[in-house]
Amino acid sequence: MTSSETPAISQIAELLAHNGYDVTDAGPGVLRIRDLDTGVAFQAALHGNILFMTVNLIRVSTVSITAETMRLMLDANNGISTSSFQLYDAGDGHTAITLNNFCTLQDMGPEDKDDILSLAGYLMADLLEARDLLQPVQAS
Repeated sequence: MTSSETPAISQIAELLAHNGYDVTDAGPGVLRIRDLDTGVAFQAALHGNILFMTVNLIRVSTVSITAETMRLMLDANNGISTSSFQLYDAGDGHTAITLNNFCTLQDMGPEDKDDILSLAGYLMADLLEARDLLQPVQAS
């Protein structure tokens, strides 16, 4: 691949599949990935040379997301070191909370491959912290 080419989603799928993930095509530029050790599933989407990874955490009643919950999600010391939360209207008075991360790819050389695997690992590590952090929201 030359520096003017963008990475292909198939290259990312192959890399993840060879490193302990179950990977399926979920549409153009989108992969559904499942960690074989934990069973946790997440999505990867390639837009140009930016790879985004997202895991759906929970779907909750919109009114259960309080100011305190938002403060916990935005707190720099909440244990979520590399990822960020996003809220999506899930309809019927519910909100989906996701955890998201991304990396910029260059030429799918060794550095990019390391970045992709690190990105998946960071998302999984942050997922564990996020589940603990959002436990009070899940209970309401």
